[in-house]
Formats: sequence, C-alpha cells, structure tokens
Amino acid sequence: MPLETVLALAVLALVIDALTGEPAWLYRRVPHPVVLLGRGITGLEGWLWRPDQPPAQRRRRGVLLVVAALLPALLLGAALGLVATAGPLGLVVTALACSTLVAQRSLVDHVRDVAKGLAQGLDAGRAAVARIVGRDPNQLDPSGVARAAIESAAENEADGVIAPLFWLLLLGPLGLLAYKTVNTLDSMVGYRSERYLHFGWASARLDDLINHLPARLTGLGLLLVAGRPALWLKVRQEAPKHRSPNAGWPEAAMALLLDVKLAGPRLYASGRVDDDWIGTGSKDAGPADIERAIALLWRLWFGLVGLLALIWCGIVIWPSSTPA
Repeated sequence: MPLETVLALAVLALVIDALTGEPAWLYRRVPHPVVLLGRGITGLEGWLWRPDQPPAQRRRRGVLLVVAALLPALLLGAALGLVATAGPLGLVVTALACSTLVAQRSLVDHVRDVAKGLAQGLDAGRAAVARIVGRDPNQLDPSGVARAAIESAAENEADGVIAPLFWLLLLGPLGLLAYKTVNTLDSMVGYRSERYLHFGWASARLDDLINHLPARLTGLGLLLVAGRPALWLKVRQEAPKHRSPNAGWPEAAMALLLDVKLAGPRLYASGRVDDDWIGTGSKDAGPADIERAIALLWRLWFGLVGLLALIWCGIVIWPSSTPA
C-alpha cells in the first residue's frame, strides 16, 4: 500500500474515532467488531480447551488458538487494504472500518466519567472506575479511584490508540486487524489462572511482543507533548517496577508528569497484588489529575494527527506545487 494512502487512512481513522467514538445507537443494532471477534475467540476456545489436557498440550492448543484467530483477521485486513486503494470512496470506507478499532474517544469518555463520578461522591466514582479496571472498587479511597483511572488512561492509550496506529502505519489494515486480534486474545485468555496459565501463554507472550515498541513510544510521546523530554531517563528507571513489561512505560510517564504515584499495592478479585509504587510524587491523586491526564492524551492525539498530516502534505501536495 502506498505511504500516502496509509497516512491518509491513519489520519481519517483517528479523526472519525475522535468525532464519533462508539455510537450507542449503532452498537445497539449491530455488534461492535471487537465483540464479534470476542465471540469467535470464545468459540475457538470451546473447541480447543479441555480440562484434562497436560500443560504441554494446552500450550500447543493455545498456539493453535492464536493461529486460528489470526487467519481470518489477516484475510479481512488484506481485503480492506485492497478496498483502501480502490479510490476515495474505498479509502473512506476503510477508514470507517479502521476507526472502530481505535479507542481514543471511548477511553477519554470512560476516564472522564470517573472524574465526574468522584465530584459527586466516592460511591459514584467507584461505580465509574469499576467499568474500566479489574481491581475491587470497594477497597478504593478517592485517591485510589483517581489513580486507577489515570493508570487506565495511560495503559489504554498505549494499547488502544498508539499500538493500533503503529501497526496500521507499518502494515496497513492487515497490521491493525492482526494487532487487535492478538490484543483481544490476551484480554480473554492471557491470564495466570489455572485455566489459562498454559493455554493463554502464546497469546500473552505475543501481546507483550507486539506492544513492546508502542508502549515505549507512548511514554516518550507523552513527555514530548508535555515539553518534558528530559524525564525520559526517570521513566526508564520507574517503568521496570511494573509487573507488566509494557504498561509501566506510559504509566511512569503519566505519573511523573502529574507528580503522583501510580500502581503500588492493589486488590483484585483474584487476590492482592503488592507492587512497587511508580513515580515520585507525594500528593494524593484527585479529579483534577484525571482531567490533566485526559488533556495529555488529547495533546498526544493532536500531535500525532498534525505530524501525520504534515508528512502526507509533504508527499502529496508540496511536490506537485513546486515549479519544475
């Protein structure tokens, strides 16, 4: 696919997502693409997973799950790539499809709901944050609710916006659909539970691999749009404190920029996690910090759209306007 087509596709997808998000009227009538993907994965899991399988066989079947889920995604992605190059209408249709796999607007809306909820009271804040994090909201004080929302903003900016964009730019719609498939696999089976420890191993490891660069680029991008690139060395010190090889990078950047501490000990349905704190801030996080985090996400979005549009202009418009 020509570079100018990929750039136009990326800009259009980002703008469409920012303007429309996930329209409730639409997804009341038709399933969201990720919902359809999840149903397919559930069907494959039911076919491949058996309770009496030894660990080695579960790993092999987990690899087969990844392959079986990726094949239709790759075929659909390749088809969308052909549509995108079939003219302006094909480009717009493909951009509409790709925009459903980018989550900037949805992420911002859900995170802002937490700030609004906290402004109304702790119970409302807990109810809002329970929709975006897996930890037990009843154990969170107001600062804990705010921290959870900020962590979700940082981590999901990486795997819901920057990583999809990265793979779209690198491999076109095929890369975007492949990424989203692996990311959804990880969210469904990439757990260290008895059921998924071996069966979900391939999904979890592949997700770690394909998010390696995007997670670090997200952290760096946040620092750049905040005008504080010198914090990168500090991010490199703080990020490895996170148990995830990737989530620590955007979270460390966000913690340092907001002067708060993130991660730390927290309670999930599966049990307590005693992680180190990320960041060096001494203040308690609150609704204002959630809004500052959202502002950083939008600054990163505008920076990316502007940069991609500028590169597109440099390829398409300026050469044709330069006198021979």
